[in-house]
Amino acid sequence: MIYRSKAPLRIGLAGGGTDVSPYCDLYGGAILNATISLSAYATIEIINEPQIIITALDRHESETHPISASLPINGTLDLLKGVINRIQKDYGAFKKGFRLSTYVDAPAGSGLGTSSTLVVAIIGAFVEKLKLPMGDYDIAHYAFDIERNDLQLAGGRQDQYAAMFGGVNFMEFYQNDRVIVNPLRIRPQYMHELENNLVLYFTSTSRESATIIKEQMKNVNNHHEKSIEAMHQLKTQAKMMKEALLRGKLDEIGEILDYGFEQKRNMAANISNAGIEKIYDAAKKAGATGGKISGAGGGGFMIFYCPVNNRFAVEDTLLQFGGEVKKYNFTKYGLTTWSV
Repeated sequence: MIYRSKAPLRIGLAGGGTDVSPYCDLYGGAILNATISLSAYATIEIINEPQIIITALDRHESETHPISASLPINGTLDLLKGVINRIQKDYGAFKKGFRLSTYVDAPAGSGLGTSSTLVVAIIGAFVEKLKLPMGDYDIAHYAFDIERNDLQLAGGRQDQYAAMFGGVNFMEFYQNDRVIVNPLRIRPQYMHELENNLVLYFTSTSRESATIIKEQMKNVNNHHEKSIEAMHQLKTQAKMMKEALLRGKLDEIGEILDYGFEQKRNMAANISNAGIEKIYDAAKKAGATGGKISGAGGGGFMIFYCPVNNRFAVEDTLLQFGGEVKKYNFTKYGLTTWSV
């Protein structure tokens, strides 16, 4: 038997960073995001040997371990190992050998939620294989728990829930890991226009998001007023973005993104840098009305809102910086699993 799953990556449109503890525990967080037609994939193949073979096809990394072993967390394929270890801990040792293979449509550290989406996809494959009694919120929280507690990886909560639910969602985050996902019913013509006008640009650099996120967490713990106020404003930005999309005020989206980019710079050092600022300024001069860094910042993907037909001039300008304009579509569906 072969068990498969796929989960969509996401674009964060507003509120980024307010889903990270301790901010959301103390003040509550809010984020608006949308899933896109780039995905993380996982496949489990049953094999005759008493072994666990794990392979990241996109990274050209592979390891083989005895079926009964607790897999070593050593910096290689840790996301795959973390899920396998937790599944064995919670649901018992595997009785048959298998090969777990994964692939992600975007590089790690690119700001589209790749790591968390991959964890959701891997869990999904095991849910399909073992027929585990887990609902949508259960799987998303399970992925969060494995990343943040088992593997001790710094980060927020939005990516796991975006990958699980799919579509355009306004998410709220509270203390005690309480998350509420509010799917938004946006008119199709508004989504078509947003998709047409929103340029996704890969800077061709990845970054270690954990370093930036740890500084953000430190700033909240140390009551750094400028950083905390920036997060308050980003939470407000998420509500502004929700209203603009629901009411079709698309001309305001660029300004809302621009406002958020200004606030995000104040959350932690290294969220932006000289290279990002040059790209951002050039895009605005070419006709973008606003944009943002996707994810924690420091590199990876950026998005720009380009009204009318400005996207073509903006794309030409962005390509001069050596990156890649990535084509995409918005998607309505989250985690999908099947077996053959």
